[in-house]
Amino acid sequence: MATFQYKALKADGGIATGDIDAGGRQDAFRKMEALGLKPIKLTEQQGKAGAKKSSGSSLSLPWKSGRITFKMLENFTRLLSSLLSAGVPLSRALVILYREAASPAAGERWKAVHDLVVDGMSLANAMSRFPDTFPKVYVAMVEAGETGGFLDLVLGQIADFQSRDKELRGKVLSAMIYPVVLLCLALGVLVFLMMFFIPRFKVLFEGFDAALPLLTQVIVSTSEFCQSYGFFIAIGAGIAGIGIRNWLATDRGRRKFEQSMLSLPVIGPLNAQFAMARFCRMLGTLLNAGVPLIHGLNVARRSIGNQILVDAVAESIERVKKGDTLARSLSDCRVLFHGSILEMISVAEESGRLDQELIRLAATTEKDLDQQLKTAVSLMEPLMLFLIAGFIGTIFIGMVIPIFTIQDYIK
Repeated sequence: MATFQYKALKADGGIATGDIDAGGRQDAFRKMEALGLKPIKLTEQQGKAGAKKSSGSSLSLPWKSGRITFKMLENFTRLLSSLLSAGVPLSRALVILYREAASPAAGERWKAVHDLVVDGMSLANAMSRFPDTFPKVYVAMVEAGETGGFLDLVLGQIADFQSRDKELRGKVLSAMIYPVVLLCLALGVLVFLMMFFIPRFKVLFEGFDAALPLLTQVIVSTSEFCQSYGFFIAIGAGIAGIGIRNWLATDRGRRKFEQSMLSLPVIGPLNAQFAMARFCRMLGTLLNAGVPLIHGLNVARRSIGNQILVDAVAESIERVKKGDTLARSLSDCRVLFHGSILEMISVAEESGRLDQELIRLAATTEKDLDQQLKTAVSLMEPLMLFLIAGFIGTIFIGMVIPIFTIQDYIK
């Protein structure tokens, strides 16, 4: 038995609050109805067992901290899509998922979502209560599915997006392992040279009263600076890192960062293409389900992910409200929509095939984006190797040049 705290409407219109013991939420609702109460709010109270559970969890290992992993969310999304496609009601599907969760933390989170949905909240609003688990893009796509009546389809698309993103991150990480290992080794060698080897090298030349080449002088001066102020440099770098992280957590900092990412030579166009493909697929799916254009635009723009681009599309929506066509309205957002894309959207509007054309544009852009990402990742590894080799090679050249000068002084 569990104890629930309720807030309910009485038959005379008054508000009643209190506790009730029941075997579950549905049982609690039935008992309240038997008392002539109409539930407004129902929350489960943590008793002694819950306190013991919390006490035990405080002694758990760090890697058992209760964090909802990417894999857990992907499994939840895919299973919920399958259950809804099979005709299982949403509340029942959520019960199945939280009872069969892979970890206690996931079970508690899915149960919290279930409780909010049972209390009358939409699935998207319930998920938005937990931004650490469900990103804004995720919630926006769920809202689109609920709006259009194709929640199972959207959840399947979300799971596919998650799987593709995970695969892409895996490819990037696997391609970066070798360069990162080399970079760590290069930094280790650099610290050893600057802190231990180069100072002794300097003493050797001072004994011969030799004039060091300019490159060697720069390296030696850098070594002396690191020896004198290395500790303060490390502290300053740590403080700067914390400051940058806090700045990025602000709305202004995030917008500045997103704007700078869009202006980068390779990363910027890739981000814009991905956002455009996501926007077109979501809007096309909504229109195909019969959602009005204005409402579909408001929901689809939140799936873009980049606030700078979200703001640009929001301005285009205002033009659509005033009577402009979609293609003419989106022409102000050239970062996302190029001339050829706008022309195709314009033709699709005239022929009444806007939903199909948007989905086709998304599929074509995603295929092209995958190819560009593969090319960018394949070029990143040799570029990093070249930079690391050039950096370390310069230091060694600066150390080797004076050796020939020593021979002249010995002679």
